[in-house]
Amino acid sequence: MSAASAMPSPNAAPAPLPDLSQARTWIVTDGKAGDENQCVGLAETLDLPFEVRRVSPRPPFGWMAPWGPVDPRDQPGDRRGSLAGPLPDLLIASGRRSVPYLRAVREASQGRTFTAFLKDPRTGHDTANFVWVPDYDDLRGPNVFTTLTPPHQVTPERLDEARRHPDPRLAALPWPRIAVLIGGDSRHLSYRPADMRRLLRDLTKLTDGGCSLMVTVSRRTPQNLRDALRTLVVTKGGFYWDGASSNPYVPMLAIADAIVVTSDSANMVGESVSTGAPVLLFDLPKTYIRHRRLFAGLAMAGALKPFVGRLEALQYTPLDATPVIAQAMAKAYADHRARWA
Repeated sequence: MSAASAMPSPNAAPAPLPDLSQARTWIVTDGKAGDENQCVGLAETLDLPFEVRRVSPRPPFGWMAPWGPVDPRDQPGDRRGSLAGPLPDLLIASGRRSVPYLRAVREASQGRTFTAFLKDPRTGHDTANFVWVPDYDDLRGPNVFTTLTPPHQVTPERLDEARRHPDPRLAALPWPRIAVLIGGDSRHLSYRPADMRRLLRDLTKLTDGGCSLMVTVSRRTPQNLRDALRTLVVTKGGFYWDGASSNPYVPMLAIADAIVVTSDSANMVGESVSTGAPVLLFDLPKTYIRHRRLFAGLAMAGALKPFVGRLEALQYTPLDATPVIAQAMAKAYADHRARWA
């Protein structure tokens, strides 16, 4: 049976979500924000009562993930470890280092705990009861569900609330207001001086045209780029989040007339297209080819264009797969529980 016939179509409107308020849930990651936020987005959509369990396996156990065992101090049931306490009804995990922990809980519960994994676990589709991967990944199987965009926490309700009650740090900025979402260096990609100069040049074109910039940076953003962006905002006007106060990420997305986002973060792009605002992609060399497939799909949907220092008129229906993924996972969980009844 194919994944498409086993689960709801990712393009269909989601059915009403079932009541899973009694399902005790663990979210297991190694603490990476992108992984954890995806898991939390699904749990919140389903109103699941969840605990976040962050794992930090010692060498060599972390090196051996996803194929090796858990760190011996973290065995399920051990009162001192990451998996202490009664085992959950449902476990949602993401990230390479969490895979052995998902397997350990599944084995310790003798299969009773329903396990869901977000993104390719690299150990096969049968690693978990339910696996979500983006369309651009190659993993497929009877329990694999795919969508164009990833799950996240930028819900329509949060956007509506932020529009009804705008953040006072942003509300007074002149129109048009442009959210600028900056990622940063990773193992596979780094911001070259030429990339930073190009980004600053193109953002300056927007400010010279009368736009107000609302800039937020990542922990991975190079310090020299942070400094240059702060100087640009101080010189031209706008808002720069410096980490000293709460990050108005959702409020920025909610009131943005357009969104500039860097190509190193598929998560930020996915969150951006959930708003319905034009999304302008600042392309970086060495961007994952798989992410480029996502960006091509969003461009075909009319949601995204390259950022070249000017605004673009884009009209599209907001793209948010989170409720559809949640519905598919909930159905798989209900089928699993029925087999144990």
